[in-house]
Amino acid sequence: MEKGLDWEGRSSTEKNYKCEECGKVFKYNSSFISHRRNHTSEKPHKCKECGIAFMNSSSLLNHSKVHAGKQPYRCVECGKFLKKHSTFIHHQRIHSREKPHKCIECGKAFRKNSILLSHQRIHTGQKPYKCNDCGKAFAQNAALTRHERIHSGAKPFKCNECGRAFRDNSTVLEHQKIHTGEKPYQCNECGKAFRKSSTLISHQRMHTGEKPYHCSKCGKSFRYSSSFAGHQKTHSGNKPYQCHHCGKAFTKSSTLTGHQRIHTGEKPYHCKKCGKAFRHSSGLVEHQRLHTGEKPYKCNECGKAFPQSSALKQHKKIHNKERAIECS
Repeated sequence: MEKGLDWEGRSSTEKNYKCEECGKVFKYNSSFISHRRNHTSEKPHKCKECGIAFMNSSSLLNHSKVHAGKQPYRCVECGKFLKKHSTFIHHQRIHSREKPHKCIECGKAFRKNSILLSHQRIHTGQKPYKCNDCGKAFAQNAALTRHERIHSGAKPFKCNECGRAFRDNSTVLEHQKIHTGEKPYQCNECGKAFRKSSTLISHQRMHTGEKPYHCSKCGKSFRYSSSFAGHQKTHSGNKPYQCHHCGKAFTKSSTLTGHQRIHTGEKPYHCKKCGKAFRHSSGLVEHQRLHTGEKPYKCNECGKAFPQSSALKQHKKIHNKERAIECS
């Protein structure tokens, strides 16, 4: 039976402390109190030396190293303290944008020599980091670590707003823009804004008609690298991602994740306007156009526009029938 929030016992395995702001649940009252400060911005732990306040005692303890002389190098640009002189020098290059390490193959420059060495494997084709589960090799150790989470199912990066978990930190940072509404990248053609610059670049190909990814096997071209990568697996026949519910196999892990929602009934994408839920983010995006009135898919024959690509395909059949009648 669930106990009240004033209970301080630690013998039970139950999670009894629920945050009313975000719904997150905690086992201990102390963890719950510490978490609530994320919402209230309360900073009760104050440094006696300089007066700077912190949300938790561990942050204050880390800060106190500055005064103890354990982190003697302070960046004048952002105020960050660093222990080693070499780390301090590398850090300063973030602000100065100095990139002294240059690739002799393509001319691209980097702040650190280690990043240059990692980059050069693109040119040499060297992939020293191999996955023990499937044998796939990678140029960078970080890429292998991310890949291994596909097999383990580990998603260590969690969104504080909705609790959704991700395999890597960059993905959770991009995801969080959904909650903030931040869309800094805008299309000059139609004014549509995006959270990521890469999404804007991909979107612009709708206007230009560019399809830069060409299959050497069949000559088919693609707008997106993800579509191209997925297509290439149709030639190899390799489908490493299998559903444990029905045994169906897929070329991409993301397709498997989407498929599994058929079995679980999960619909994680909710429309803020009407509350309707969807299995896939693409379904939500297309649905939202009903509210915004956006119609990005235009017919080349008559100029009529549609909110979904499927609606445009259906419409084009009218013109195909008209041409067939004219020819008969």
